[in-house]
Amino acid sequence: MDQLNSTMITPDRERGQHLRFEERCSIRIFKKLGYSLRKIAQQIDCSPSTVMYELRRGTGERRGSRGRFPQYSARRGQQNYEINRSRCHKAHKIAGAQPFLEWMYGKIKHHKWSLDACVGYAKREQLFPAEQIPCTKTLYNELWAGNLEIHPADVPEALSRKSHKNHRVRQNKHILGKSIEERPEEVMERIHCGHWEIDTVVGHKSGKESVVLTLLEKKTDYYMAIKIPGKDADSVMTALEVLREEYQEHFTEIFQSITADNGNEFARLCEMEKYGIYVYFAHPYSSWERPQNERHNRILRRFIPKGASIERYSAEQICSFADEINALPRKALGYCTPEELFEKFLDQVYSVDKVQSAS
Repeated sequence: MDQLNSTMITPDRERGQHLRFEERCSIRIFKKLGYSLRKIAQQIDCSPSTVMYELRRGTGERRGSRGRFPQYSARRGQQNYEINRSRCHKAHKIAGAQPFLEWMYGKIKHHKWSLDACVGYAKREQLFPAEQIPCTKTLYNELWAGNLEIHPADVPEALSRKSHKNHRVRQNKHILGKSIEERPEEVMERIHCGHWEIDTVVGHKSGKESVVLTLLEKKTDYYMAIKIPGKDADSVMTALEVLREEYQEHFTEIFQSITADNGNEFARLCEMEKYGIYVYFAHPYSSWERPQNERHNRILRRFIPKGASIERYSAEQICSFADEINALPRKALGYCTPEELFEKFLDQVYSVDKVQSAS
């Protein structure tokens, strides 16, 4: 059968490229003819040192004092070349990072940390030598290549990344209170503490059952998760009243503003304004206007999967989930934890009270 698209012509090797088997066969022939290293190099267009190294590579060792000296073999040279090439590569980036990797596996499996949180926290606390901590991009590359002892499903949100689309702002059909458009810019820019976002996390969508009321402080990323009897306005207001009793006279300093969506469960939220708290409502279908709270609700889903009934979890368990989230280092916070920063905020609030009482 005719081979219309084949050729027997071998392209010439460019100077500087590795020797091929054909050049090794030529070296064997020229060596038998008694050519010098320099003359062989001229014939195959390479450096004399290349010929010298190739002769060493392809010539076997003499194991005894009898018999003839070993001759150069092109096949042996090609075999040794391929073995050396298989070993010739850059050292694997995670080869010397086993102590860090073992620590990272524990944080991911038991505390739901992300790869970036592990890298940033380890560097900040200097838990390992700097050369033993791979960068976040390297770890994700190794994860997708299957070189880590964890699966992408074990890494939070690794399989659920979505591209962002442009959103159009919709006007509210029923007005529950002041629009988010009236909210000061300093709230969005996270300049001061005391500004919160509020939402609910549901389990089964069918039937009436308990839900989780979540609040997030925007500057510190501090997250509260409270189990309430149902997704209704009375349950939400009861939970907020409990918080008001807990913080007492400091309630309005800690909760200066609250931003919510237009759900019916927040229909009575404006009642908080009688205590001096500013309440704002986002546009409908605009969860991106409350991005931090939505992002933390996704983190909560690591502990409470979608579709799982909230009734399966006690109030103490849900609070412990929030504690785990608040102990998670954040890149946006310089790999500090929300718990650390919120405690500092509370210290400032209560220290002012002590100074005033002392004076």
